[in-house]
Amino acid sequence: MTTQEQLNSIFCMVFDDADISIRPDMTANDVDGWDSLSHVNLIIAVEGRFGIRFSQKELLTFKNVGDLLNCIDKKLSER
Repeated sequence: MTTQEQLNSIFCMVFDDADISIRPDMTANDVDGWDSLSHVNLIIAVEGRFGIRFSQKELLTFKNVGDLLNCIDKKLSER
């Protein structure tokens, strides 16, 4: 399973919507219910699933799902 497929399953779980299909250009405005609380839940779920931790600085640089994906892949490749 690719990183994007795993991330998509996390989105489906966090937002309780099996029909979500993430794209790199997707932002919070594209997902119903993506607010500050669900964002925290999303980040916690991502960190848990992939066994990684994001720094505060990294979190502030994410502009879209593609940025999140790139950071996940970078962290996984550094292991």
